[in-house]
Amino acid sequence: MKRMILSAFFFNPQGDHRISWRHPRAPSREVYDLPYFQSLAAASEAAKLDAIFVADHVGMWDTFESNIAHYANPRLEPITLLSALAAVTSQVGLLATASASYTEPYNLARMFASLDHLSHGRAGWNVVTSSMPEEAMNFGHDGNIDHANRYERAGEYLDVVKALWDSIDDDAILLDRDSGLFADVTRIRRINHVGKYLKVRGPLNVPRPPQGHPVIVQAGSSDDGKTLAARHADIHFAVIRSIEEGLKYRADFDVRLAAAGRASGDLKILPGIHPVVAASRSEAREKEEFLQTLVPERIGVDLVSSWCGVDVSAFPIDGPLPSLPDLESYDGQRSNLERMKAFAEQGLSIREVAHRLINAGAVPSVIGTPADVADQLEEWFTAGAADGFNLMFPLLPEDLTQFCTEVVPELQRRGLAQTDYNGATLRDRLGLKRPANRFGRT
Repeated sequence: MKRMILSAFFFNPQGDHRISWRHPRAPSREVYDLPYFQSLAAASEAAKLDAIFVADHVGMWDTFESNIAHYANPRLEPITLLSALAAVTSQVGLLATASASYTEPYNLARMFASLDHLSHGRAGWNVVTSSMPEEAMNFGHDGNIDHANRYERAGEYLDVVKALWDSIDDDAILLDRDSGLFADVTRIRRINHVGKYLKVRGPLNVPRPPQGHPVIVQAGSSDDGKTLAARHADIHFAVIRSIEEGLKYRADFDVRLAAAGRASGDLKILPGIHPVVAASRSEAREKEEFLQTLVPERIGVDLVSSWCGVDVSAFPIDGPLPSLPDLESYDGQRSNLERMKAFAEQGLSIREVAHRLINAGAVPSVIGTPADVADQLEEWFTAGAADGFNLMFPLLPEDLTQFCTEVVPELQRRGLAQTDYNGATLRDRLGLKRPANRFGRT
């Protein structure tokens, strides 16, 4: 029986509600120390979750003054963190966000190949093009790189990184003491890439990763983002709000995958969900509503402004969204702007939109008892609207622990979640093919 993929997503170190750090049971400064993340990884692995997914930005959200005061969101660098966690876990996948806009491809290929070796084939790269102006200004720019150029460059960047991973054959390293040959020179090659945006000679100075290529994840839902995912990604992290939307999303991707010469099963779609679990439905609703009482009004307004590219602070908070930028000329995150336009069409007020964005960025909440939550996930999965779920817990570590100890066993009883890890690598466990070496021998 087909089973769902489950990934624990860590955006903020205290939880995926943006003001979860204010909760009386939230962790404090321990979120910058290894034992805290070790405990999250241990809980995920004990529950047989497929992966932990550490999100990242390469800048502090500080466009608006209240951001620094309430939600600057400093966090640890994810590849460093996951390398440490590789030493204290043995099975769970390790997914890290890294920017294709602000990281040299040789360095990135080397870091993820190293993580894949250190974890014995458990690494994954969440490809982002970085859409925050705060990020751009840390790398010599005055504002965002043009949206189309970001994605065009990202496509070339992915080609380069994958070529670097392929630049050393699987059996190139000989370590033959008798002959004195460390490596077979015929199985190592320079990639000699000269493109529109990048120039990289190679070869990579790390042996080919155990998985061939670490698992590639992509999350952008703009047209450019989905085209990139169809060409390169193994997993797509989506924001889908209904089964009907999920089925349309899958159908759209199947067309894109076919155009890229790939099969439907080559890409797993994982919608983000916001699980809120309690002993009763009323208690679960109270848990979610309590977090909303912690949100300063101004931070919600600033979040709306950031997502739509318009400062909405001068508009009535209980009034409608103002006119929004044209999608085709917008250099921010277009999938965010698309959601804002959908909210505007629904007639939501700025306050109502702010509440949705504070709550894990507009992904749907799945609320109720363990059986209720399992029912909702099963309904989406069996309908074909999702291959699994990116679990965005409002409050860490509490909500992760509760999901792992109460919801996962229910899913396992129904045959929907794995009860043990099977396969040597993360790719094996996710049902993904090991990529052939583009240069021939593997």
